[in-house]
Amino acid sequence: MARFLMTAMPFTGHVLPLCAVAQALVARGHDVRFYTGGAFRARVEASGAVHVPWREAPDFDENDLRATFPRLEGRKGLRQVFLNLEDVMIDTAPAQVADLQAEWDREPWDALVTDDTSIGAALFADRSGCPRATVAVLPLNLTSRQGPPSGMGLRPGRTPLTKARDAALRGIAPLAMRPLTKPIVRARVAVGLPPATLTFEQTVLSPQRILASGSPSLDFARTDRPAHLDFVGLLAAPPATAPTDLPRWWGDLDGRTVVHVTQGTQNIDPTDLIRPALEALAGRDVLMVVATGVRGRNELPFPVPANARVAGFLPYDALLPRTDVVITNGGWGGTLTALSHGIPLVIAGGDLDKPEIAARVAWAGAGVDLRTGTPTAARVAAGFERALTDRTMRDAAARVAAELSSLGGAPRAAELLEGFAARAGR
Repeated sequence: MARFLMTAMPFTGHVLPLCAVAQALVARGHDVRFYTGGAFRARVEASGAVHVPWREAPDFDENDLRATFPRLEGRKGLRQVFLNLEDVMIDTAPAQVADLQAEWDREPWDALVTDDTSIGAALFADRSGCPRATVAVLPLNLTSRQGPPSGMGLRPGRTPLTKARDAALRGIAPLAMRPLTKPIVRARVAVGLPPATLTFEQTVLSPQRILASGSPSLDFARTDRPAHLDFVGLLAAPPATAPTDLPRWWGDLDGRTVVHVTQGTQNIDPTDLIRPALEALAGRDVLMVVATGVRGRNELPFPVPANARVAGFLPYDALLPRTDVVITNGGWGGTLTALSHGIPLVIAGGDLDKPEIAARVAWAGAGVDLRTGTPTAARVAAGFERALTDRTMRDAAARVAAELSSLGGAPRAAELLEGFAARAGR
């Protein structure tokens, strides 16, 4: 039996994949603790792990980041990306280190397993020397000699001109990330580490072991990834028993073409995507099933057409096998889950990592990239028609589904982490 301490920033899309891995590790007989925000205690405990809460670190509500991080007020686009990384990920790191040190002093662990935004856990590992593996719950953001830099929402060039563009962008990408250098140095010094001009990627991704959610085809099939990296597909817990709390309207799905519409759990202003999607498909012979992204928020602040149904959260295990097309803002977890069912996507990726995800799915041929987070109804309608009727797109989504399935998911991740901890122990 090995002792694992897992960490994830307290976002649904970060915690749930690692909970699936925790559950698989517990099933293999290992001792697992999980350090994350208090809102996820029940989720963590349901996996069989012991919840370790944020204490010194400022626990926050993922649906109201501005309450804890006021500089995010009114921010979108690139400015939001950098403020998210600095205020939420980096500046909370010293307090996370204090929490982890207190837990380590109480009972050490054999291996630290972190998501790919847990700067605090990375700094603790650097300071203590404990073995650390990264589980990437976001699109893999590793420097490559192929294609454009990750995060720009660009597909790899196919012509001499666009290939030259990619090479030029790879050259200037380190300059674009310089605004994070000082905050990372500040965090390192605050926890007693020497200053070092490391990038966010170099800080947070383990040089010892990386397990990446997703698949090679969703990473532009790059061929220069390091030997200590493995793709593990979709990280999800095994389907539970049939849900008993389905909405009253669930029977309306029978015999219908079902379109799921979601803006995920971040930046969930329904006027960005949900409203134009409802306008685009109102009156059509389809049933739109909309998730607001907030549990218990089962209504929208504007009228909905007769062919739409709304809920806060929906049981994907029950919904997706009945879904024909997903219209989404492109959150990674939801995107992978839809693709694991072979469903073509229409993605309106407007901020954070969403444009990158949209570009990767479109490059794989499995979806439509609307190239904006605030599309018009006409643009959504055109994307939907293509996703519904283009046989090649549905075939590509099926190929991605098969690839994701072949990579083993959470059980395979647990097996690899077990081997990592054993090697580290020797």
